[in-house]
Amino acid sequence: MPIVAFPDPRTARRDGLLAVGGDLHPESLILAYRSGIFPWPIEGMPLPWFCPPRRAVLEWPRLHIPRSLRGARNRGAFRLSIDEAFERVIERCAHVPRLDAHGEEAGTWITDEMLAAYVRLHRLGLAHSVEAWADGELCGGLYGVSVEGTFSAESMFHTRDDASKLALWHLLEHLHAGGLDWLDVQVMSPHVQRLGAREIPRGEYLKLLAQTQARGLRLF
Repeated sequence: MPIVAFPDPRTARRDGLLAVGGDLHPESLILAYRSGIFPWPIEGMPLPWFCPPRRAVLEWPRLHIPRSLRGARNRGAFRLSIDEAFERVIERCAHVPRLDAHGEEAGTWITDEMLAAYVRLHRLGLAHSVEAWADGELCGGLYGVSVEGTFSAESMFHTRDDASKLALWHLLEHLHAGGLDWLDVQVMSPHVQRLGAREIPRGEYLKLLAQTQARGLRLF
């Protein structure tokens, strides 16, 4: 059965944990993303749901594109696409090595259950991928969830330099063309920080989320 309600996201713990348990039914995931919440499986415990105290966002006006990245796009180093290979992108993301706080390999949070759940969302038109190709080979990409005119990026991968960064830039241009000038990247990383991402307080993020949802944008 899908989850019918979450606690108020403003009541999440200092580490962002809001709730534990439930399922990955499409309606559960839609309710979560609509509320500013996302699942993040942790081995050995029931499914955790998070709303961090500080949220990483990447905004169009603050976007910083390094000269080398502009050069790669101008050279046509990759062909960029949207929703051509969603399942391949999420499968590749699931195999990206992830390190814990001690620098040790911690496996992936994209479990088989998570992968299947997001593929279902994709088939419902709510999860989307961006791909970077070279010589017919999938060299990088990312995927995320779009609910009520917003977009939350989930994970990315690359096998060639600049591939995932160009995919992210392509996504931002697509969203901007549809009227959305910011992207939820959830947790800050050096990768997105170099492109201009910043962290905002949870309350500010939830207000931005609600304001954007009220606009009724159609992004895909």
